[in-house]
Amino acid sequence: MDTVQLVVSEMVTNARKYAPGPCLLTLEVIEGAVEVSVWDSGTTLPAVGARDPGRIGQHGLEIVMAVCRAFSVRREPVGKRITAAIELADDPGGDPAGRQPT
Repeated sequence: MDTVQLVVSEMVTNARKYAPGPCLLTLEVIEGAVEVSVWDSGTTLPAVGARDPGRIGQHGLEIVMAVCRAFSVRREPVGKRITAAIELADDPGGDPAGRQPT
């Protein structure tokens, strides 16, 4: 669950920091993954910055995209919705839920 907490923290922090109004967080378990969805009233879509190892901060979106199996951004009639899916693990060894060992 540490990964889910990280993704929620990054996504909600960005919504509160960059959107002018309220935000809404939704968590659902779908097909072996936790789907984190954040709606906010901002109209500016997030963008990953150019690679810059010397850059301090503003790596949240890169981190979220690196740990998720799926990531999407879509405009809504008001604002936007950002959704990330984080694979669940069946056991402490990290085998993803719903997958059979080969």
